[in-house]
Amino acid sequence: MDAPSAIIFYDGLCGLCNRLNPFILKRDRDAVFRFAPLQSECARDSLAKYDVEAGDLAMLYLLVDQGLPTERLLSRAEAVLYVLGRLGGIWNAISLLSVLPDWILNAAYDLVARTRYRLLGRYDACPLPKPEWRERFIETAVPDPTSQVAISLLD
Repeated sequence: MDAPSAIIFYDGLCGLCNRLNPFILKRDRDAVFRFAPLQSECARDSLAKYDVEAGDLAMLYLLVDQGLPTERLLSRAEAVLYVLGRLGGIWNAISLLSVLPDWILNAAYDLVARTRYRLLGRYDACPLPKPEWRERFIETAVPDPTSQVAISLLD
């Protein structure tokens, strides 16, 4: 696979994030997106170039055009809307919400981020992707040495 067009940095322990990844993978016909948990070395190194701490697990980051002069880092609602726009179809229509002011979009994003663990749970360890999707994941998270929980496969 050539250099990725975009890398999604997500909370590898988040139930919502780990449901969204398969959603994106199933609809990303052009294989635009690759994935790395915020708990990974890849996320720490990539985000450090932008003076961003990967430890803020309430954030979704999207690194677009990695390695190109047009490389940029998107976060929160802007990242979500970019992803939806690239998926095409009905999801592209949802990306039209980008006409709303950033403060409204990010307030909605922050509300979801604050309640995501309560609504959709939290894993004890990052789930592994299905074998057919593994090449789209840059790396899995650094394992928690105290965790004895078996790691499940993403749907």
